[in-house]
Amino acid sequence: QVQLVESGGGLVQAGGSLSLSCVSSARSVSKYVMGWFRQAPGKEREFVARTTWSGVLTYYADSVKGRFTISIDSAKNTVYLQMNNVTPEDTAVYFCASSPRLSATRSEYNTWGQGTQVTVSS
Repeated sequence: QVQLVESGGGLVQAGGSLSLSCVSSARSVSKYVMGWFRQAPGKEREFVARTTWSGVLTYYADSVKGRFTISIDSAKNTVYLQMNNVTPEDTAVYFCASSPRLSATRSEYNTWGQGTQVTVSS
C-alpha cells in the first residue's frame, strides 16, 4: 500500500510564498503521475497541478498558473508545490495524490495523502 505524506502547510500573508512537500512510499515511483488538489471549506476538492516523475508534462489549473510550480525530486521520492503570490482564495486543505494515468480528474487518482492546511491572511 503506497502512502503519501504531505507537509509544509501553515499561515501566510497575501502576496507571500509557501512550499508544500509530499513524500511517496512507492518502490517504483516512475510509473505514477503525481498531483496536487485542494479543498476549501464548503467546496468541492479541485485540481491544482500535476506532473510525471520525469518532471515533464506538467499541467496547472488556470487559477494557479504562473503563481504555483510543481516539481519532482525522484531521488527523494518527493513532489513539491511552490506557491507564490498567494491570495486568500488559495486558503484550503492541500492534498497530494497519485494516479496511474496522466490526468487532472480527481476520480483518476487512487492514492491520497492526509492533507495539509494552507491559510492565507489578507
